[in-house]
Amino acid sequence: MFSLTRLYLLLLLLPGCGAQTTYQTEPSLQSHAAHTPVVGAERPALYLPHLKGKRVGVVVNQSSMAFEQHLVDFLRSQSVNITAVFSPEHGFRGDKGAGESINTEIDIATGLPIFSLYGKTRKPTAEMLSDVDVLVFDIQDVGVRFYTYISSLHLVMEAAAELNKPIVVLDRPNPNIMHVDGPILEPEFKSFVGMHPIPVLHGMTVAEIANMIKGEAWIDRSDRLSLISIPVDAYDRKTPYSLPIAPSPNLPNDISIQLYPSLCFFEPTAVSIGRGTDFPFQVIGHNSIALGSFSFTPISMPQSAPRPKLQDQALLGLDLRQSLSKGLDLSLLFSTYTKFENHGISFFTSKSFFDKLAGTDSLRKALQNGQSIEEVEQSWSQPLESFKKKRLPYLIYKE
Repeated sequence: MFSLTRLYLLLLLLPGCGAQTTYQTEPSLQSHAAHTPVVGAERPALYLPHLKGKRVGVVVNQSSMAFEQHLVDFLRSQSVNITAVFSPEHGFRGDKGAGESINTEIDIATGLPIFSLYGKTRKPTAEMLSDVDVLVFDIQDVGVRFYTYISSLHLVMEAAAELNKPIVVLDRPNPNIMHVDGPILEPEFKSFVGMHPIPVLHGMTVAEIANMIKGEAWIDRSDRLSLISIPVDAYDRKTPYSLPIAPSPNLPNDISIQLYPSLCFFEPTAVSIGRGTDFPFQVIGHNSIALGSFSFTPISMPQSAPRPKLQDQALLGLDLRQSLSKGLDLSLLFSTYTKFENHGISFFTSKSFFDKLAGTDSLRKALQNGQSIEEVEQSWSQPLESFKKKRLPYLIYKE
């Protein structure tokens, strides 16, 4: 890989605000089978020239691997001068539970400063970036709007634009790339679990999302941002991809990642989705309503669920690990809501958070008003078609 001497540069002008993004490609590598995706981090011939002689800040977590080592270690082995590490939700090592604040600290292994982007400060400050010339973003995403890594990407891009610092996005496959589904986020429901007018399942990789954030001017001063996207080689929108490393503590395997878009809607409800077990986002259960015959008991698990819902209580529910459901499936949400209604037990624990996850209050109101799944999905049909057309200029990979 390091002997490659030719780089092929393709400049693509994005519409809307005159934004320019550089997509870089290289000849396919003989060491990889044609059907095996090569992540952006493992195409150093394309991005190391942008880092040479620069002070580099990296936005990474445990999924940021290159050549069987952490990207930080790989870059340091290539004499890249890393001066700052930025840590998103779940922490630099990926060992923090959902919603846990991350503290700014020093990495023991490297002595590098780690700046938290999930706590009091979610956007890099000018002070944090004072010793940085260029930023590198390399985090595995799962293609779901409320998975907060793309929110961190948004804020990092905005800080880079404001301070006139280039950003290099090392792309990785989206395990849910074949799905585009769910309601489009409405402006009044914008939050850290949904910052963009995109559906729950957007069918885009991180680099494609970055292109759209810039091209649609979703950040201030987008026209001055230098964005360099390093795409995945040997990859298209039909290529299946099993994540080699869990992207966060409660998405430990392919099944949880497939079920996550549907089961996350149970988070602001009285229903457990298995946090505090070895199978989070793979089950549902409750302590007073038998949602099924599968029994489990959530316990405190410091590395993933310090304070899980219904902790230390025996729950009855459904084991979904044999489920073939993919994409966004509302059937379980609707049937469970009906059971709670029939038992006279409150289903929602936070209506406002449910609406933020959905990006609209129409889904909650549809549940409460007894609308059918078909009616709800039909209401999304036209907005989804419009979104698919809008995203076309920003896509990197073919169908």
